[in-house]
Amino acid sequence: MMFWYDHDVSGWGWFAMSAGMIIFWALIIMAAVLLFRTLNRPGEHTPTPAAPTPEDILRERLARGEIDEDDYRSRLNALHAGPVTKR
Repeated sequence: MMFWYDHDVSGWGWFAMSAGMIIFWALIIMAAVLLFRTLNRPGEHTPTPAAPTPEDILRERLARGEIDEDDYRSRLNALHAGPVTKR
């Protein structure tokens, strides 16, 4: 015995299928655009430079000639000695 099934898609079926395909391709295109934008941001992938340490600032001042070597060493020793406490 042979069975015959109705394989036709109704109007709502065509609508659901069409809407599904439009949503599917819209999501694929949106994901591609977001990925492209994320990868093409020039300045956000480089890490921000760290703030200079007090030792770096002293080294730069010595290199520019703002302080002499004795002043540099005394200030460096004061930095490494820790905070001054008042009694």
